[in-house]
Amino acid sequence: MTDERKNKAWIGVDLDGTLAHYDTYKGDEHIGDPIEPMVDRVKQFIKEGKDVKLFTARLPHPAIRRWMAKHLGVILPITNVKDQYMQALYDDRAIGMERNTGEPYSPENEDILTREEK
Repeated sequence: MTDERKNKAWIGVDLDGTLAHYDTYKGDEHIGDPIEPMVDRVKQFIKEGKDVKLFTARLPHPAIRRWMAKHLGVILPITNVKDQYMQALYDDRAIGMERNTGEPYSPENEDILTREEK
C-alpha cells in the first residue's frame, strides 16, 4: 500500500444491523441498541488510530450523532459513498469477495484488514 493510500485509508461500518440492532424501520429518531462486539471492534480501530466512517443509507440525522457519542464516545463522519481509499466495509448485507476472482471470501480469510494489499 502506498504512503498516500495508507494515509487516506478508512474503514466503513454500517449502522443498522451491524453496529446497532435492527429489525424494522421505526423512524429517523430510533437507533437500535448497540451490538457490543462490533462497538468494541470500532473502538479498537479508533484506539489504533484508524480512520473509521459510519457507512449508512440513512440521512445524517442528529439521532445518529447522539447514538455514536453515547455508545462510541466519538462522532464518526457519516457517508454513503465508497471511494478508492476505503479499506474495508463491515455490513450485514455485504458479501465479501476475493479480489479479481468472482469468488466469495473463504471463512479462514474473513478479515480483509489482515490480508496483504496487492
